[in-house]
Amino acid sequence: MASPLYQSIELLSREKGIDPEIVVGAVEDAIALATRKFYKTTENMRGEFDRETGEIRAYVYKTVVEGEEQVEEPENQLTLDAAREIAPEVEVGGELRFYKDTSPLGRIAAQMAKQVIFQKVREAERDTVFLEYGDKSGEIINATVKRLEPMDVIFDLGKAEARMPKREQSRLEQFAVGERVRVVLLRVDRAAKGPQVIVSRAAPALVQSLFQSEVPEIYDGTVAVKAIAREAGERTKIAVQSRDKDVDPVGACVGMKGMRVQSIIRELRGEKIDIIEYSDEITTFAEKALQPAKASRVSITDLAEKQLEVIVDDTQLSLAIGKKGQNVRLAAKLLGWKIDIKSEEEKRQEVEQQMQAMSGGPSTPIEQVTELDHAIMEKLIAAGITTVEAVADMTEEELGEVPGIGEKSVTKIATAVRHYFGHYEEGEARPEVAAEERPATPVAAVASNEVEETSMSQTPEEILAAEGAENGSVEEVDTVSTEEIADAEDQASRLDANDDADAREAEIELNNDTIDQLVDDAQENSSEGIDE
Repeated sequence: MASPLYQSIELLSREKGIDPEIVVGAVEDAIALATRKFYKTTENMRGEFDRETGEIRAYVYKTVVEGEEQVEEPENQLTLDAAREIAPEVEVGGELRFYKDTSPLGRIAAQMAKQVIFQKVREAERDTVFLEYGDKSGEIINATVKRLEPMDVIFDLGKAEARMPKREQSRLEQFAVGERVRVVLLRVDRAAKGPQVIVSRAAPALVQSLFQSEVPEIYDGTVAVKAIAREAGERTKIAVQSRDKDVDPVGACVGMKGMRVQSIIRELRGEKIDIIEYSDEITTFAEKALQPAKASRVSITDLAEKQLEVIVDDTQLSLAIGKKGQNVRLAAKLLGWKIDIKSEEEKRQEVEQQMQAMSGGPSTPIEQVTELDHAIMEKLIAAGITTVEAVADMTEEELGEVPGIGEKSVTKIATAVRHYFGHYEEGEARPEVAAEERPATPVAAVASNEVEETSMSQTPEEILAAEGAENGSVEEVDTVSTEEIADAEDQASRLDANDDADAREAEIELNNDTIDQLVDDAQENSSEGIDE
């Protein structure tokens, strides 16, 4: 009959799922180590456990050598002559064991033996769990919630415990102790504190397994799951393809009145699921992957880098992107391509900019900005900034990075460029040409066709003032009646409104005649005043 100690070892072995002989070996190694530590010796020592009586003994083992010349470790080796005095039948290479009393061993030695036993048991348990679950990565297993920790959930798998970290949990799920759930086995970590089986409820494989169990067409291979993109607790996109032309893959997954997909949604605690029909044509597949948004057109921008450009209507842009970019992010995961979504307006502006860049765009030398100091202009040109448009497109931070340009210079440059384009803030003085600086046009040139455009831009008062400067004082010219000036203005306005070339020439002649008459009248008045 087995001793009570051996019965306890067998019970522990069944609980941990390991071989009882492993535990017995751990006990023997522990008693040998504790005895060697107690006697402070380096002799080879082994322990022996008696399963019937439960007694644990320790022995010192010495190896038999030929003679004194072969003895290298006196505490572990024995000559043949000395060994035959104890055991006459012993031969060279044999071993003799000597009993070592373990009764003096105290509490410290017992504690050391306990630690050795626990370490050996943990190593055996880790090896057993790794062999059991190491090759089951990605499989769906049933587990029971054992306990709830602040961040993790601990499951009981039967032969081992499993841990589900926070990042592998769905935000919609709450668990209770004793609840049975299906989890995905991710990996087995051979950690120092014991084996750790990592499981997940956020992996896409869980959704695929649920569809296989709920949709017979997926289970028998009629409908294949081509790709899954998932954000646990939010939304899942699954692409399916039918191998039978008479079977609708999306309809098979949805089921009658949505019964099949609703069962999966309940298992996932209300997570949204988009079922998409797979297509080998990437542009068609991208249009379906972005549902419920409708894409106007999809084009491949870089085949090597797998980049797509999707154009949507302005009203569909927010729907295509989704909440916090979720819809386009899941679509990109599902396709395995990078997706760049643009609205019709954004695409139009981009094309216009490209066309403008191809045409070269406006280019005005920076020397045209007269308000800029010569020193500042030289610094800008030295930095490669040679056009007004280039300066206008730069920000204040970019201007501040130009060598030799400080904060005050940045302000001066911004003001000068703004004034160059005719933008003045409230209160800023606009440059005006003084009256005395305006060039005088001789009256004789007014009647000439060579200065027709210049005379048309002058008012009758300016024309009369110029004539008066030629023939007499301005005061004498001012004696012309206001009715005559009004008639001249009326004729000039009719000239501007007439688009016909013949009529324009006739009006010019009439206007010149009128001006000549006015000049003659002014001269007569002037001469009469002199005579008086």
